Amino acid sequence: MNKNNGSSMTDFILLGFSDRPQLEHIISGVVFIFYIVTLVGNTTIILVSNLDSQLHTPMYFFLSNLSFLDLCYATSIIPQMLVNLWGPTKSITYGGCVLQFFFALDFGATECLLLAVMAYDRYAAVCQPLYYTIVMHPQLCQKMVLTAWLGGLGSALILCSLTLKLPRCGHREVNNFICEMPALLKLACVYSKVIEVIVYALGVIFLLVPLSLILISYAIITQAVMRIKSTARWRKVLNTCGSHLTVVTLFYGTIIYMYMKPQNSTSEDEGKFLTLFYTIVTPTLNPLIYTLRNKDVKSAVKRILYVRKWSAKS
Repeated sequence: MNKNNGSSMTDFILLGFSDRPQLEHIISGVVFIFYIVTLVGNTTIILVSNLDSQLHTPMYFFLSNLSFLDLCYATSIIPQMLVNLWGPTKSITYGGCVLQFFFALDFGATECLLLAVMAYDRYAAVCQPLYYTIVMHPQLCQKMVLTAWLGGLGSALILCSLTLKLPRCGHREVNNFICEMPALLKLACVYSKVIEVIVYALGVIFLLVPLSLILISYAIITQAVMRIKSTARWRKVLNTCGSHLTVVTLFYGTIIYMYMKPQNSTSEDEGKFLTLFYTIVTPTLNPLIYTLRNKDVKSAVKRILYVRKWSAKS
């Protein structure tokens, strides 16, 4: 076997907190609970957005895509993580590691773009209410979502192929819970300036540029909100925009801190907890944030349950 890439056809070992088994038992319980909440919460938003005709708007079209994205993201990572946390072995096959790494990059980059699209939708709704349905027509919404998905796919293909080509010299112990870029780069036995430049370039494109557009959108929205005289409409704008801003802060904050810092400046334990946060906590909080702060979603759930109950009686 080629020593320069000795782990290419063998399993990887996901270390996690294997040196602290008691902590792993606690983490596994928390992860399992969060995963169930993620499945229930995001599935509920998707079903409600499709079943209730009053929610057939661009905002809920984007929100249902975000929920589907979070479902895919969590499901590509958490089941394998739970298997490793509960079982005696911490291994993952080479193919499984590649797929986990690829999907984590794909879904993460797609969410960056999708959150920017949702910010533009809020800008159009608040600042151009009379032309909102004309500006955000269904064809444009579909094209924007498709662009986000294709952009995420393209970035994942580039980063995944470049990272996996690096020689690992037999190293196969990944010091994290999942196969993700910072941990896999540390397995390489050579330093690649090319990958570092590409990571920063894609970080600017998929993190800093969308975040800048989101901040610009909300700066304009803030000016528009200050001119709103209707208290009810003012509160509705704050609720919908506040939910999106909370999700943006949680997601972008951890991702930028994780990926835009020099890799050697983050401690191993800090990196593991950050990974847990943006892979487990954020997909769980997204549906809770949108449903708890959004009267439209809560009203839609009540209408659907009422119709189902009335149909069952009749």
